Amino acid sequence: MRVELRHSPAAAVARLHLSAGEEIRAESGAMMATSAGVTISAQMRGGFLKALSRSVLGGESFFLTTFAADPSRPSWVDVAPQLAGDIVVLNVTDGTPLVLTRGTWLANEASVEIDAKWGGGKMLFGGEGGFVVRASGTGQVVCSAYGAIDAVQLGAGESMTLDTGHLVAYTDGLAVSVRKATSTVTGMFTSGEGLVMDITGPGTVWTQSRNPSALVNWITAMLPKQSSGGGGFNLNS
Repeated sequence: MRVELRHSPAAAVARLHLSAGEEIRAESGAMMATSAGVTISAQMRGGFLKALSRSVLGGESFFLTTFAADPSRPSWVDVAPQLAGDIVVLNVTDGTPLVLTRGTWLANEASVEIDAKWGGGKMLFGGEGGFVVRASGTGQVVCSAYGAIDAVQLGAGESMTLDTGHLVAYTDGLAVSVRKATSTVTGMFTSGEGLVMDITGPGTVWTQSRNPSALVNWITAMLPKQSSGGGGFNLNS
């Protein structure tokens, strides 16, 4: 698979160039277009229990979509994220699995396995429900972000603090803990900062410049309020 990124960074699309007969896997609904001759199928990769854990616990699709190139010629598949932002191509090796946050995975080579794993109690209140998505094996993984993507290299013992909503991915093995951004509950509300992650190297952290949860909160605040009386605006009318 060769990945060509187009329309970055605000409205990125990844064109996945495939050799004849090559297969790749993608998130359900991520496909934008394909060349002629590409076949599409949906499968429960890893069986029912793994598919269930990936969907319910990891926040990804129950079924993984498999795209197979035309067996007689090279083909391509375009994938795009739901939110406006950038796309990054990450390399997974046997010695360096990756941990992905919910909603960031777009596609991967067939030699990479996508699964849900228990991230520990530290992730329970970090926006991941205790579970994270893990990419293992060898090959490329295509991930999306809301906004622009930054890669932060952390040396041994070097640390950073990140708002939980701005995390895209990190190399497995980094020390990660979640805490309140301020020392008091009152401070959380007055500062506008909630939970943050303390991440210690060595390893790499990929971040996004926008927070999807903040977008949801902003849209919710802008929606007309349903009136309980007869004179106000009613969403059901």
